[in-house]
Amino acid sequence: MSDTNAAPSNWEQAAPSPPSGPGGPRAAAPAHHRPRRRLIAGGATLAMLGGFGVSWLIRPGSTPASAGTTSSTLSVTALEAKVDPGLVDVVSTLGYEDGEAAGTGLVLSASGEILTNNHVIDGATSIKVTDLGNGRTYTAAVVGYDTSADVAVLQLQGASGLKTVTVGNSSKVTVGQAVVALGNAGGTGGTPSESAGSVTTLDQSITASDEGSGLSEQLTGLIETDATLEAGDSGGPLLNTAGRVIALDTAASSSSGPGVQAAAVHSYAIPINEAVSVAQQIVAHDASSTIHIGTSAFLGVEVASTGADQSSGAAVFAVVSGSPAANAGITAGEVISALGSDTVTSAASLSSLMNRYAPGDKITVTWTDEAGQSHTATVVAATGPAA
Repeated sequence: MSDTNAAPSNWEQAAPSPPSGPGGPRAAAPAHHRPRRRLIAGGATLAMLGGFGVSWLIRPGSTPASAGTTSSTLSVTALEAKVDPGLVDVVSTLGYEDGEAAGTGLVLSASGEILTNNHVIDGATSIKVTDLGNGRTYTAAVVGYDTSADVAVLQLQGASGLKTVTVGNSSKVTVGQAVVALGNAGGTGGTPSESAGSVTTLDQSITASDEGSGLSEQLTGLIETDATLEAGDSGGPLLNTAGRVIALDTAASSSSGPGVQAAAVHSYAIPINEAVSVAQQIVAHDASSTIHIGTSAFLGVEVASTGADQSSGAAVFAVVSGSPAANAGITAGEVISALGSDTVTSAASLSSLMNRYAPGDKITVTWTDEAGQSHTATVVAATGPAA
């Protein structure tokens, strides 16, 4: 699935959510896969890729096995045979956009705990996961997510006896180390695609930014490789030659310049130690300023940061019919300036503040209409799509 331009807005919820048009959710054919966020690093444009036997259980105190150089070096074919049964295809239905987003996930427990990128499920109103080990498709619930780390944990409903991936130790990864990336390239499902390469750089930082919306987030400590990744590969494994997962495929780009014969590949993955640490907190229901547990609170507004010539706040582009915001009288063209006693300075801050609430919570919302008149209303947060 190819990346396309996103419209300049975001559906508000507990964290940055799906882009759509300024007049409302972008209409699309049922098979539409929505565009992913882009990353800016060192002048290159990078694209998020979603919308593409148990060695341990994901429990607090678990320690990943060593991913260092081992005497066991498997061929790509052998790696696929070993790892594929522990992978899943993730398809997120985007109810507010009339589309879908596809990605990949790792099975971390026989009972169906799945590790993936947060942006794979960003904006999902329902999630279906197909386990490659048994071929069954499950409904998935969001256990929790961390937007700042771009990590999410899903729980497959009614799953048992699943084959799992073997997790390695990303602290042992070195530049030049051979790697293989697997994933759901193009969102086509079925047998995972594969790409061999090597680690080119460690500890890389990139900025994830929704095109046009002004919402962005920093991802740090990433592993850079020259393995080719495509849309749909997000949440897939980056493997060492022993078949252990050393990182979570997350973003990629291609760039060219003077003297460059062909596009240079830059792929980025979250070290598995960091991803696992976040996932353990999620499974333990250890909420924090960045980790959200369970379903998301939802106001039902499409927002973007206000322009420099306007007062700070989150500008409303559209409102979901029947949502808490609509019931409060908020309309397109108005600016949300506060939630409770907290000032809303931008669309990103609105999303961050919403992360503190759960469905059913009462929220006092303050906004300014197009005539400059201030309004305040108390709403009950609805259950929203995943962040």
